Amino acid sequence: MIIILTILLFSILINTLLFVPFINLLYKYKFRRQKQQTRDVFSKLTPIFDKLHNKKQGTPVGGGLLIILTTALFFPISLLAMKYFFVPITQVYRLDAEVKVIITTFLAFGLLGLYDDMKKSFSFIKGSFWGLRFRHKLFIEIIISIIIAYWLYAELKIDILHIPFIGVWDMGWLFIPFAALVIISFSNACNITDGLDGLVGGLLMIALITFLVIAASILDTPLSIFISLWLGGLIAFLYFNIYPARIMLGDVGALSFGATFAVVGLLLGKSMTLVIIGGAFILEVTSSLLQLLSKKYLGRKLMDVAPFHLWLQNKGWQEPKVVMRFWLLGITLSILGLWLALITRK
Repeated sequence: MIIILTILLFSILINTLLFVPFINLLYKYKFRRQKQQTRDVFSKLTPIFDKLHNKKQGTPVGGGLLIILTTALFFPISLLAMKYFFVPITQVYRLDAEVKVIITTFLAFGLLGLYDDMKKSFSFIKGSFWGLRFRHKLFIEIIISIIIAYWLYAELKIDILHIPFIGVWDMGWLFIPFAALVIISFSNACNITDGLDGLVGGLLMIALITFLVIAASILDTPLSIFISLWLGGLIAFLYFNIYPARIMLGDVGALSFGATFAVVGLLLGKSMTLVIIGGAFILEVTSSLLQLLSKKYLGRKLMDVAPFHLWLQNKGWQEPKVVMRFWLLGITLSILGLWLALITRK
């Protein structure tokens, strides 16, 4: 545990030192949020969304890129250093397969998000639409998620769903579409939640602390190291992201972190607990989904605006108040999820 905490502190330090020049670099190359007229998946304008978000115009995006780079760099270095100095590495899965799944998810969804961010920020990237169209992005997400889910099933031999207090369901090959759906859902849920300063970063920080406790309890060293490096980057990022933010996570971070969050939960064998610990993300994506379904099939809005955090903001809640209360929700759900994970552990 001392090694894991040392890696966590190292990650906080190195990311904190890098974020200031990184933010300056983003300003220099104008990699930042532009004023826009956003549209929903039905290509309809969203004026309430624009009213609440255009004040963030000019804020650099891409904070997730630095965290991805530092985490992906120091993760294999940490493992190699431990082997070189003969530090015992305990693991649940085959090391190479586990590292491949984690890093591929982290980088593949990050690249997809980075392209989307660049489409929104740089006019020289040609295209007839602002960013990626939802259906194009979703198609790519499905392909990546199926590949990752297949690796989880075929190489890491994960094919069960543990339902607390009920038992274990051997899913067989059905685990592949199930895992792909979980990965896609959390990737988009995290992206939808990333709307207010400090919101998604804080919720992820809280959830990852919980995952780190669970990973340490099952003695999965590679996963513990990865979570520590990722968590350290998030803590450093939050220093610059809390209201008023100097930098935003961007799609590069939101898509990557949401998908990787789901994969970590699946690796821990806590699919149902994942839903509880990530309950705030579920709330956000569910509110958006219900809004879209209502507009499509009922011809009217269910709420003035979605997701839920924007609805609260539109009702008059100040941005820091919304964020802090979401953090409290995240803490409560994480405690519940951790309790459930430990009490049902075999």
